[in-house]
Amino acid sequence: MKRVFGVKKDKEPPPSIQDASERINKRGDSVDEKIKKLDAELSRYKEQIKKTRPGPAQEAVKARAMRVLKQKRMYEGQRDMLYNQTFNLDQVAFASEGIKDAQQTMSALKSANKELKGMMKTVRIQDIDNLQDEMMDLMDVSNEIQETLGRSYNVPDDIDEDELLGELDALEADMGFETEADGVPSYLQPDKEPDLDGELNLPSAPTGHAAVPPGRTNAQAEDELGLPAVPRASLRG
Repeated sequence: MKRVFGVKKDKEPPPSIQDASERINKRGDSVDEKIKKLDAELSRYKEQIKKTRPGPAQEAVKARAMRVLKQKRMYEGQRDMLYNQTFNLDQVAFASEGIKDAQQTMSALKSANKELKGMMKTVRIQDIDNLQDEMMDLMDVSNEIQETLGRSYNVPDDIDEDELLGELDALEADMGFETEADGVPSYLQPDKEPDLDGELNLPSAPTGHAAVPPGRTNAQAEDELGLPAVPRASLRG
């Protein structure tokens, strides 16, 4: 059967966009090289036309220049066509890459969506609310424990606060009678009004001899401080 119908040949894979673009670019480079050669040839003909006199020789050079110019225009048309094909292939490649990126993005989104759904099954709003309520209850119990431990053992609970406030007011009243101006006795307080020099008027120290009480005739001599003077005889003995 194989001898009659032959063996089916494997189909070659179609060329990719990149392969087709590279092939067209190579053709475009070849056309550019031909155009450069024709430009060089035209330059030589232009110089010859300038150097020759009008006549049959100059007309022959012009005919050759016209032939080269026609070839150049033909190659330029081919080059423009190849450039247009390359541009179309680039646009197709760009669209193809964009579709591939979109496919990868969709695959990543599907995977992430599946993972999020699995995570959301393990986390419930009701569980979070219950946990918050339990934490608030624990904080309240902790505050009560701290307040209980912070109570003082010296103050009995049956003392009336109004009675304590009354005693405090009475104590302040007694202190007001005994002291003045921040608890300093009146006989130790200086005059509040300063004199013209800005100094406080303080009581002067006693000077001279103290007054002798009436009816006391045998008063003993006193020294400059008002104390009984010591006899000189006792000092000598």
